Amino acid sequence: MANDRSERWRARFEALVRVEREDTDLRSLLLAALRATGYGTIAAGFAILALYSIPILLLTGFLALLGVGRPLIAPMMQWVRIVAGLERRRLRRLGYEVPAPYTAPIADPPRTFGELKADPSARRDLAWIGLHATWGLILGALVLQMPIISVRDVTYPLWWAAAPTTERQILNGLIAADTQALANLGCATGVAVFALWLLFAPKLLDLQARPGVNLLGPDPEVDLSERVARLTATRAAALDAHAVELRRIERALHDGAQNRLVAVAVLIGAARREVTRAPERADEILERAQTTVEGALAELRAVVRSILPPVLEDRGLAGALSALASDCAVPCTVEVDVAHRCPASVEATAYFVVAESLTNVAKHSHASNASVEVRLKGHTLTVAVVDDGRGGADAASGSGLAGIARRVEALDGTATVTSPPGGPTEIRVELPCGS
Repeated sequence: MANDRSERWRARFEALVRVEREDTDLRSLLLAALRATGYGTIAAGFAILALYSIPILLLTGFLALLGVGRPLIAPMMQWVRIVAGLERRRLRRLGYEVPAPYTAPIADPPRTFGELKADPSARRDLAWIGLHATWGLILGALVLQMPIISVRDVTYPLWWAAAPTTERQILNGLIAADTQALANLGCATGVAVFALWLLFAPKLLDLQARPGVNLLGPDPEVDLSERVARLTATRAAALDAHAVELRRIERALHDGAQNRLVAVAVLIGAARREVTRAPERADEILERAQTTVEGALAELRAVVRSILPPVLEDRGLAGALSALASDCAVPCTVEVDVAHRCPASVEATAYFVVAESLTNVAKHSHASNASVEVRLKGHTLTVAVVDDGRGGADAASGSGLAGIARRVEALDGTATVTSPPGGPTEIRVELPCGS
């Protein structure tokens, strides 16, 4: 008896779980269909704008061929870019990454047929206008009409007798229904259309978005050439930074440690000559040699630390930057928000940027306060060094900013300097950290 009772309770529980799961699935389908209907309707509105733009574009082209409509090319292409920009915003809301292929939504539109022919983004925008004005409008109207048809047909048996003769129809006028039997058929067609709307509205939205995804982003060939050019520039910057770093190390060893070691050799030779003649003088010379060797060792350690500071390995980026700030002649605050360790090259570059920036602050800015802020967001490490000095920093003035730019470009990063006269000065660097 106990086993039978437990089996019945288990069966009831499983039935309740199935009902709840089915309710959840139905709710998800309904929300997805409503979302698709909303975005599809917005796209249909953009399609109407595109549809009305086509005859104006054709008229502009005809007048331009006659020579009187050429001043209208730029305004019309600007309008096309505005409509395309609205569609890009809609696509981003849907989760598609569609960057604008030009510097700004309405920047420098083509002004002549020659410029239009040479601009692939303009040709792709025009192709999208034509497709969206037809394909996008049809799909938008379809996804909007499906729930309206389903509600009308399901309720049609209740009010068909009171409807005018011209309105006695189901499936949006495809089937005439002027009898009770045909009116009852409307209930079935309404349920079928509702089911189709639940299942296929998101797919219709995807089909409607496809032309925009394919045409409104950067042209693949242009994008590839830009990437090649960017990689070429990055490689050149990396080689330049490497050559500059080698020259710096060579200069530091030649002018510092090497000269001290030569002095040590001279002092040791002098001490050997004084050993038999004046031992007290030899001891004094050896003491000077020992001091010179210690100075040479200190300079060698400084050179090694400048290549890859050991403090980065020992204390991490936050500890290394705090040590830099504590050694700065100007009061400096440090805020580091980095959840995990970045690649060694990225941390070394960030350390170099902060070190060079704080050196510039101490030497040139006449600042009373400085701040360092480092944040890791996604796969980008952002470094910002701000001071309240006199401003006017310029990379061409030999202040070390050019070296910062070269070092950052070698990692495919970006460096911007904002330093109006009178201050404040902000050096902001973004470094990609990989995935």
